[in-house]
Amino acid sequence: MNRIIEKRRTILWHATTMLLFMGICLNPFAVSRAESGTVNVILETNMGNITLSLFQDEAPVTVTNFLRYVDEGFYDSTIFHRVVAGFVIQGGGMDVQMNSKPTHAPIVNEASNGLFNDAYTIAMARTTDPDSATSQFFINLVDNNALNHSDTSDGYAVFGEVIEGKDVVDAIGAVSTTTSGVYSNVPVNTITIQKAVRSDVKEDGSNSGGGGCFISVLAVE
Repeated sequence: MNRIIEKRRTILWHATTMLLFMGICLNPFAVSRAESGTVNVILETNMGNITLSLFQDEAPVTVTNFLRYVDEGFYDSTIFHRVVAGFVIQGGGMDVQMNSKPTHAPIVNEASNGLFNDAYTIAMARTTDPDSATSQFFINLVDNNALNHSDTSDGYAVFGEVIEGKDVVDAIGAVSTTTSGVYSNVPVNTITIQKAVRSDVKEDGSNSGGGGCFISVLAVE
């Protein structure tokens, strides 16, 4: 009799445990980092990789726009065409022949999102029109307070930060530059973004994030 009661208790314990695990798996709030407001993108350059963490919550329009270009392969084989030591490295709009690539329509400026142009943040490049950003971006080499939104400035929209490859950013920021046609501060040796890809996507296009759960049911003798 005691053995039967003990078996029932054991079965109940395993059943309860399994339901708890199922609750975690089915809970819509128990999601991976990539699903909860942050997406990582890797810029594979000929000087090394730069991993970006994008801020979807603070800059939803800008991140959606950037990921659209990433997913389309737009940034593949583009260059960092502008390097200003102690300021920024800029790219995302020109091919290796310094030809501008056709882009989608410009987006609204989200520079008032409370994020600052601190060192190693990434922000959208634009013209004097605040809402003119398309594909080009820049990475801040230092804290560039003058680029922040304020009562007297529309600012430049920050939408992410470098989380790996800061040494690569620094190396790019230290290269020799020249003038090429109408463009100044052009790297003497071409710095190519060979590929831009979400870091949570495998080569076959599937998601490699750890959003799933595995539940093992233990048999009771």
